[in-house]
Parts: sequence; structure tokens; C-alpha cells
Amino acid sequence: MSRPSWDEYFMEMVQVVASRATCVRRKVGAVLVQDNRILATGYNGAPKGVTHCDKAGCMRQAQNIPSGERHEICRGLHAEQNVLIQAAVYGVPVAGATIYCSNKPCSICTKMLINADIHRIVYLEDYPDPLADELLKFADIRSLHYIKGE
Repeated sequence: MSRPSWDEYFMEMVQVVASRATCVRRKVGAVLVQDNRILATGYNGAPKGVTHCDKAGCMRQAQNIPSGERHEICRGLHAEQNVLIQAAVYGVPVAGATIYCSNKPCSICTKMLINADIHRIVYLEDYPDPLADELLKFADIRSLHYIKGE
């Protein structure tokens, strides 16, 4: 059995992190890495102390809000937001890091990743957000759609 590549190794960890997600629509995980060392992890769910959607129900689902629209109508944070917050809370510098995500970040998370000086994004599943694509191109951030075995 051969050793997994670094991308494969961290993408497998992303899937474990995503298993902690409490969103009823999509389980998303993120792992922030620098020099092949994990800096922080995050998954999508409500802020600490707030009832999670898997218990309280999904506000977006109740209002028939399509995926990718009206992100502000949600009690949860995205995995990419949570991984940056976790790093900030513990004083972990993230400039120059790579983020591994189960989904390509939305435009809101992309703006945060740009300002956090993340240099590379590796994601498992696509997420249709043309503004995110445009922002990444403008910011010259490398983005890789990871396909296992390639």
C-alpha cells in the first residue's frame, strides 16, 4: 500500500471534519494547512451556544431559499469561516497557508480567505458561485478541484 499524497491525506481529513457538521443541507469541512502541518479545522454549524440546525431546523429550508442565495439567512457559519475563526482565537498565523475544503468556497468565504492571505484552495466538490471564481482570479489565488486518484 502506497502512502497518500499530501493533498489526498488532507482531503481525507476534511471528510472526517465534515462529519461533525450540523447543517441539514450540506456537510462541509475545512482544514487549514501550512508546511504540511494542520493549523486549524472547521465545519459548518451554528456559533457556540446557539442551537444547531440539526436540532432547531433549517431556516433556509423553511423559507425555500435556494442553495447559493441569501447566505445571511442562516444560523450557521461556513466551514471556511469557522476554520479562520478558530485560528484567530488561538493566535495561529495563517498567511500563506492552503485551505482544504469539501466544497469550493462561496464568494463571502472567498473574500475572507483573500484577506487572510490564503495562497491555495483545494476543494472536493464544486459550488456554483461566479463571483467567487472572479475574486479568486483577481486575487491570483491558486484553486484546485481535487479528484481522488489524479
